[in-house]
Amino acid sequence: MPENTTNKKILKKSSVLITGGRGLIGRYLTSLLLHEGNKVSHLSRSASHVDKVKVFHWDPERRIIDPNLFEGIDYVVHLAGTNIGEKRWTRKRKEEIIGSRVDSARFLYETITENGIKLQAFISASAVGYYGLETSKKIFREEDLPSTDFLGTTSRLWEEAADLFFNISDRVVKIRTAVVLEKNDSALSKLMEPGKFGFLVQTGSGLQYMPWIHINDLCNIYLKVIEDSTMSGSYNAVSPQHMTHKNFMLILSKVIHKPVFPVPVPAFILKIIFGEMSDVILKGSRVSSEKLQKAGYRFFFSNLEDALKKEIC
Repeated sequence: MPENTTNKKILKKSSVLITGGRGLIGRYLTSLLLHEGNKVSHLSRSASHVDKVKVFHWDPERRIIDPNLFEGIDYVVHLAGTNIGEKRWTRKRKEEIIGSRVDSARFLYETITENGIKLQAFISASAVGYYGLETSKKIFREEDLPSTDFLGTTSRLWEEAADLFFNISDRVVKIRTAVVLEKNDSALSKLMEPGKFGFLVQTGSGLQYMPWIHINDLCNIYLKVIEDSTMSGSYNAVSPQHMTHKNFMLILSKVIHKPVFPVPVPAFILKIIFGEMSDVILKGSRVSSEKLQKAGYRFFFSNLEDALKKEIC
């Protein structure tokens, strides 16, 4: 993973505890933090060993955790959360999606508070879904209000749980994350799957925007947040380049040398298959990264074609 010059001042050997450390972002972030000389530990439902990382068992639903693990911890990065795209959004599934993010954060807060621990920063994942699933001409910024749809409500509750940590932490930072580009275990890998059959597939009108970010940039944003004590509040982790789904697929087609099937998958078919969750595929607006750039972050990948070539080729 390349080194971002904005992160060179990070204090070495800080101690960072990551929830969801075995997920896509957690794995890459762990590698980067270790490379920078920091100590990393994970909170996991499975306590099996990870190289150079101490793994502690927890079960938020059963309120099981070892409170001693927080001793000496400088930063907590909260990435834990059920995959929103794994199953159809039934009522029960929605409760799992919200609870895995919100209840786990509250449990962490209660445990840390009860043990009188002070953090330098609590850093929580969030999502650009905060602004809702809609396609509009608006470019959303951090000061905009959350949507009242399911993803907007989920993200709002997620961030409200993170804000509890203002009571026991110098800073709270929330990273509103776009579609992550990584070839093996992300939305990009799913978009590439039809390529096995010789073509790619456009969904719906293709006019919906796809805010995106390369995995390297996302992890370096977390690194900068740890480094930069002036950063607090919410930040959109999204590339400066706005891209519609149609144009995204055309560029992906160019990079992997597979044509886009001439007939898009109609919206009504996706709604039959996925129900409400189909809106994740069929809708999307532009999201600004201006606040992040003003904080001094410089993107490695602000051009989609370059990002795809780096990840795929």
